[in-house]
Amino acid sequence: MKPTKLMKPMKPMKPMKLMADRDLSTIRNFLLDLDGVVYRGETLLPGAVEFIIELQSRHVPFLFITNNSTRTPAQCVAKLKCMGLTVGEEAVLTSSLATAAYLASIAPPGTPVYVIGEVGLHRALSDRGFLVTDDHTAARYVVAGHDTTLTWRKLADATLAIRRGAPFIATNPDRTLPTEEGLVPGAGAVLAALQAASSVSPQVIGKPEAAIFDQAMAWLGVDTEHAAMVGDRLETDILGGQRAGLRTVGVLSGVTTAEEFAQADLPPDWVFEDLAALLAAWRSQT
Repeated sequence: MKPTKLMKPMKPMKPMKLMADRDLSTIRNFLLDLDGVVYRGETLLPGAVEFIIELQSRHVPFLFITNNSTRTPAQCVAKLKCMGLTVGEEAVLTSSLATAAYLASIAPPGTPVYVIGEVGLHRALSDRGFLVTDDHTAARYVVAGHDTTLTWRKLADATLAIRRGAPFIATNPDRTLPTEEGLVPGAGAVLAALQAASSVSPQVIGKPEAAIFDQAMAWLGVDTEHAAMVGDRLETDILGGQRAGLRTVGVLSGVTTAEEFAQADLPPDWVFEDLAALLAAWRSQT
């Protein structure tokens, strides 16, 4: 399948290097977002296959770290394979996995959990031994993520459980999700409805929070000194990477524009049009 770029045509831009004392040659490990970086909806983005193959051929440790809670790692791997990328499930850390791991650190197996989410979240919690229940009166926790089958009844049940005192945990705060049609509501939109109805703010586990980055670095077995987070969102990928002590690379193939990156209070260390441009610069410096 020929990659199709979905952004408006723009003049090629040089990388925006914002830290004069650092260069790409020092980066030896990569964390990469998926939506808006590797693909957009079902469309592969420029340079994605070439960049990952380059990392694999150089034996550079990398990890896909995605806030999308709807898919299991196996489903993510299958989607990537259809796009020409062959990776193992160990290369994917989803916000669902991170959330389930967090919950396992504070609650025992068998704890009933009311879930708003899809198979990725249900499977991650079940694999950790939690009882996913439809009975909001029995739920000890409410865990919410993106859900394309969301109904008023689900929102009502989750709200009742939260108002009764069940801790409110969220996979990720992304308000929108990039698709071929444009930006559509994401998990953050679900959280906004629940927060409005319950007057309770959720504890977020995915980007930009520390929990998922701590898990990612432990998963890779590397430190932050030579690692970079590559993403398209200022408020999750870039902010989270910065909080974790990583270098950050913004790409323009997702939701953030060059102007928005440049005007940010804490902009990324570099900005590239897409992974193809990042790969070209990384090759030239290494």
